[in-house]
Amino acid sequence: MTTSYFHDRSAGRPSDGVSSPQTPSTPSLPRSNALQTRIASVLSASYADLEIRDTLNIIDQRHLSNSADTRRNLRLDIQDELIQCNGEIVQDFEKVASQLKRIGAAISSLNDTCAQMRRHINAASRDSKPMLDEADVLIKGKAEVDEKARLHNAFTKHFVINDADLSTLTSMKEPINDDFFRVLTRVKRLHADSQVLLGSEDQRLGLEILDSSSKHLNAAFQKLYRWVQREFKTLDLENPQISSAIRRALRVLAERPTLFRNCIDAFAEARETIMSNNFYAALTGAPVDPAHPVMGKAIELSAHDPLRYVSDMLAWSHSATVSEREALEVLFISEGNEIAKNIQAGIESEPWTRAADDEDTEVFDPRKALDELTDRGLTGVFRQLRQRTEQVIQSHEDAVLAYKISNLVHFYTTIFTSVLGPDSSLLSTLSPLADTALRSFRSLIRDNIASLHVEASVSPSDHTTPDFVLDALSTLTTLMQSYDTSAAADTDLERRREGFRDVLKEALDPYLSACENVTKRLRNPAKLVFALNCLIATDTTLKRYAFADRSAELRPKIEAHTAELVEVMHLFLGHESGLDPLRDSVASPEDVAANIEKLETAARQLDAFLPSASDDARSLLEQLEDKAIVRRVVEDACERFVEDFEEVEGWVLEADEKHATHVNGDVHEADEVMFRDLFPRTSGEVRVLLS
Repeated sequence: MTTSYFHDRSAGRPSDGVSSPQTPSTPSLPRSNALQTRIASVLSASYADLEIRDTLNIIDQRHLSNSADTRRNLRLDIQDELIQCNGEIVQDFEKVASQLKRIGAAISSLNDTCAQMRRHINAASRDSKPMLDEADVLIKGKAEVDEKARLHNAFTKHFVINDADLSTLTSMKEPINDDFFRVLTRVKRLHADSQVLLGSEDQRLGLEILDSSSKHLNAAFQKLYRWVQREFKTLDLENPQISSAIRRALRVLAERPTLFRNCIDAFAEARETIMSNNFYAALTGAPVDPAHPVMGKAIELSAHDPLRYVSDMLAWSHSATVSEREALEVLFISEGNEIAKNIQAGIESEPWTRAADDEDTEVFDPRKALDELTDRGLTGVFRQLRQRTEQVIQSHEDAVLAYKISNLVHFYTTIFTSVLGPDSSLLSTLSPLADTALRSFRSLIRDNIASLHVEASVSPSDHTTPDFVLDALSTLTTLMQSYDTSAAADTDLERRREGFRDVLKEALDPYLSACENVTKRLRNPAKLVFALNCLIATDTTLKRYAFADRSAELRPKIEAHTAELVEVMHLFLGHESGLDPLRDSVASPEDVAANIEKLETAARQLDAFLPSASDDARSLLEQLEDKAIVRRVVEDACERFVEDFEEVEGWVLEADEKHATHVNGDVHEADEVMFRDLFPRTSGEVRVLLS
């Protein structure tokens, strides 16, 4: 919108190619210099200068026309506007000055008012100072009274028991519930805190509170003691949900060890009576309490089967023991060692309960106490069990039954040991039963052996295993089965062998000795056949169980008897074939020529014997029950017979050679061998006929 001043001046004239404006032709020199200076100043001005830019913006905002008047009056107009602005400012400051004068007057008035009020306040302070001092004294007194009232209320709340709580704690009419234990806990805390009061100068209050709290505690524990005794008489341990109140009562009562032991003693006696009655009910089927009928059949219904009868009684006792112990664990040990801690605290609080020389009192062991309580509760059951088991043993004269009962009792003794521990007094009741049954077993076995002498004194009609040995092995098999079942948990073979060794001595060795006595009255081969039958039957029976295996002892005897039987059969073959008489006369090739007649007789007898020799030998061993041994004995005897025949055949052939050499001087030129014709059988033929 603005137009350059110099551009407007030069617009009306033609340009002569020079950028600067033309000057008048006749100016004076000073004016020319001033104009040049001005032009130079204008031309040297930078339009980037902020002041020039602001000036140009202001001129542009005024919308001035680029005329000579405007350019001449521009400075005057601006100065006029500046004078007007300054005049307005002066007028505004005049108004401000008048306002400041009014404010100064108001401040002076306020200062006067404040000074007057200060004088009134000072006068009021001088008049009220005595009352304020008195008020301070009253406030301090009130604070002391409030503190004493607070202490009194706190003391009363902590150390004073109201009548309702006292009745809940000591009255026998009030039940044992959470309120009782809450009040008891408070009184115990009160009793402990009252000892703090004994440290003050005036101990009277502490002694009075200590005495009253002790009386309240004693009355509360007596009430709890009587309540626990009543509960124990009707407590049903078979109920899986045992009252939490009785468990809590026992934990609390443990703080009075004397009362706690009395309760435990009464509980043990009650449990012994209850368990004995339950055992009798299980035996007879008649329930003690009609509300709790007996589950299952009565045990005495199986009395006709003595082993099952004893087994049922032991099984019931084991089940009752496990149930009783689990219930007692819930009752006494489910809360950890709290009872033990309370008993120890009670012992420390009742030093008069300890002996004078017993400084180191044994720490209460809940597990040991549980074992003792279980033993006492089941003493009556095990006493009846022992009596009835002994009656069964004495009324049945059966060695196998006695041994089975012994193993059964031993098996359950092992189980009870794992449940009750090795130091349980119940084991001293149960363990003698196994010894009693074992003594009865030994006595009955010895009676059977005594009656065996008559049977063993008669020579058997045949040579098979005698009936008394078969009966003994059958009995022994039953005993081994029973022992294997009872000792199944024991994996130590040596220990199992040691446990069964005495049974073998009692139930087997006397029968083997009787067999040896019988063999002394027999002749071979019957003697050896009889002995082998007895030994093989025994070895076969004992092999079934590793703990009874006597192969190391019996096999050498069997092998020795087998070798002896081979010798006997060898003699039989040699005698029946005529070979042994020939060998008695012919001991070398030189003896052949002198015994031609015997050689012919032996050849004829041999030809007659060989076709049936093997069958004849087997017929002698037909009563030997182990056919493998029969086959081996016959084969070994025949082999030895063939060896003897080969020896005689060699002598005959050698005699023929010597005879031919003596006659012709050359063996190959001999036309005939005389001794070979008399004894024509060859060893190959004999071996074939005996095979």
